[in-house]
Amino acid sequence: MMYYQKALELQAFLENADIGALEKGDKAVELNRDRAQCQAVADMKFTYVVSCQKYIAQKRSKDPHAQDIERLMKEYPSIRVAYIDEVEEPNTDRSKKSIQKAYYSTLMKAAFLKPVGSSGSAEKLVQVIYRIRLPGPAILGEGKPENQNHAIIFTRGEGLQTIDMNQDNYMEEALKMRNLLQEFLKKHDSVRYPTILGLREHIFTGSVSSLGWFMSNQEASFVTIGQRLLANPLKVRFHYGHPDVFDRLFHLTRGGVSKASKAINLSEDIFAGFNSTLREGDITHHEYIQVGKGRDVGLNQISMFEAKVANGNGEQTLSRDIYRLGNRFDFFRMLSCYFTTIGYYFSTLIAVLTVYFFLYGRLYLVLSGLEKELCTQPIIRDNKSLQVALASQSFLQFGFSMVLPMLMEIGLERGFLNALSDFVMMQLQLAPVFFTFSLGTKTHYYGRTLLHGGAKYRATSRSFGVYHAKFADNYRVYSRSHFVKGFELMILLLVYQIFGQSYKGAVANILITLYMWFMVGSWLFAPFLFNPSGFEWQKIVDDWIDWKKWIGSQGGIVLPEKSWETWWEEEQQHLRHSGMSGAIIEIILALRFFIYQYGLVYHLNIVKHNKSILVYGISWLVIFLILVVTKTVSICRSKVRAKLLYLVRLIKGLISLACIASLITLIVLLHLTMRDMMVCILAFMPTGWGMLLIAQACKPLAVQLGIWGSIRTLARGYEIIMGFFLFAPVAFLAWFPFVSEFQTRMLFNEAFSRGLQISRILSGHRKDKDWSSNKNA
Repeated sequence: MMYYQKALELQAFLENADIGALEKGDKAVELNRDRAQCQAVADMKFTYVVSCQKYIAQKRSKDPHAQDIERLMKEYPSIRVAYIDEVEEPNTDRSKKSIQKAYYSTLMKAAFLKPVGSSGSAEKLVQVIYRIRLPGPAILGEGKPENQNHAIIFTRGEGLQTIDMNQDNYMEEALKMRNLLQEFLKKHDSVRYPTILGLREHIFTGSVSSLGWFMSNQEASFVTIGQRLLANPLKVRFHYGHPDVFDRLFHLTRGGVSKASKAINLSEDIFAGFNSTLREGDITHHEYIQVGKGRDVGLNQISMFEAKVANGNGEQTLSRDIYRLGNRFDFFRMLSCYFTTIGYYFSTLIAVLTVYFFLYGRLYLVLSGLEKELCTQPIIRDNKSLQVALASQSFLQFGFSMVLPMLMEIGLERGFLNALSDFVMMQLQLAPVFFTFSLGTKTHYYGRTLLHGGAKYRATSRSFGVYHAKFADNYRVYSRSHFVKGFELMILLLVYQIFGQSYKGAVANILITLYMWFMVGSWLFAPFLFNPSGFEWQKIVDDWIDWKKWIGSQGGIVLPEKSWETWWEEEQQHLRHSGMSGAIIEIILALRFFIYQYGLVYHLNIVKHNKSILVYGISWLVIFLILVVTKTVSICRSKVRAKLLYLVRLIKGLISLACIASLITLIVLLHLTMRDMMVCILAFMPTGWGMLLIAQACKPLAVQLGIWGSIRTLARGYEIIMGFFLFAPVAFLAWFPFVSEFQTRMLFNEAFSRGLQISRILSGHRKDKDWSSNKNA
């Protein structure tokens, strides 16, 4: 970002230099006698304030990062570093403690120990130039906007550009900043001067991996043609990201450049745009310059970023800002505002819920016998148009619509032949799998925020390191957002295939469920498909050992990464935020598993078409017997002493024999079939999960009744089963070496094309001294 300083010095020299100096070219800048004057002009026009919240802690702990910050200040004297200093001071009020904590907003810079021009070399040091006492701790809201708010007082001038830590700059772009600032002097809507000038971003992380390439193309379309459309003609552009330039005086007198309230202003960027628009500001977008930006390159990083954005959009939906904007916009501008902010996430939520409603509706038709009756009607059986209409919705949901904007952007900038080539290459690198998987991330976190709140910032690190994520890490990140929902949809599809009667043998039957099977496969296995070295046998073995250690660890004062119990308890924190209303909603949603069980038990052969409610009651009796047996074994294992271990084995053996005898009896006397056993598993497994959801929603009552330990044991059993069904296909494919080679080529095709060595990238995390070099690679 210090290219701005160099560009201003060059421009000041060019405006004041004579013809002779210009003929000497760039060497004249270095030999210029008036270089100090050019630097002074640049210092008057430009300063760079870095808000570094961790500097003082790093300084006191002698962290090498603090030395790096000081080295940057000495290298670039125009840099200022702002931080919040926390010190202990004597209390002037004798009625209170003798020592109190005091907080200061502090600014420091690099200075010279000896003045320039004196004998001897000038030694640079770091000195504090401003200390402003604060009434208390400043970081009360979200960290990033709070750091901006405390440091904005140290800026000066009329234009303010906010820059993120993952952004870059270019010398040729810096030369055009002076022209860009002239836009603040023009009334773009013939009424108001602009208050925020939007700039495009250049995403430079597309060559790291295929996922980085997908994100790079998607983000490039959003920050170019997307922003142009939002600014003109829709007039609903707000503030996205941080290359934008603010009218500093306008925003200083209207609440600052970002809001920092905890949780609700999680996406503080766009709230700055809301704030400016509500106070009659004008936001435009002009692509004079572009600023570099590094996006996430690993699936876990991308998912955490999308989870944060989805949480932020959920909080926007509940905020007063959107409500006030909707009331003040005209009809067409209101519709544009809706679709370009929360409407996209709401439509995504509706699209996924439609799949659930469709499957549960079809399941009702199948299990109730209504579908079979309808198929006998000639008007339905021979209606080919109806079949095509039911099947055509699958074509529109492959995620292709998300690719269209980036194709247009690539076509405009590099030609439509390149756009078509990139589109084909994206399909070969399984881009639809990635975008369908992202659909689940956005839906889960947006819906959870609407129901329960509790949005929180998720650090993604934005590093270039592409490493192998362990199986336990993937399970923790995607268990509730993708795996559980994927298994539910898979069970619904299996039941529909078993009992469905319509369109058997027709192409329409395949088309109706094709996208749903594709969604299930993407949600269950995309984390392993896009995981570097995910199919190497040695890493599979290490992952399984790590998984068993994690799933079997006890809770306590340990991190979620070390213990399943701690992670499981943490996953339920959103229920504590929403209180009674959230618990009631969770219970109502969990009842769908019991209704599903009710429909299945009447289709068992041993029921013999008996429609009595007693059949449903007997199914619950079987479930409770299974739970009692499981609890008995658990008590015996934990209570009986080691001396009586043989007694535990005897009890387990007797229980096993009793189960086998009961199964043989059912097969011989009631003609229990393999299909019946499969249907029982498909019916009872979701029912047990529904009971777990209700128990988690009623945790205070479960703890009071003393059954929380049993609930935890049952939950652990479900997690082990899900983990096994996810791990088994991955381990099976790891036996074949060509699968790992195909995955590596798919993930790093761009690196192969450029002739880069990716062995260090694929080496993964290492704790030895070579780790730093691997990360740089």
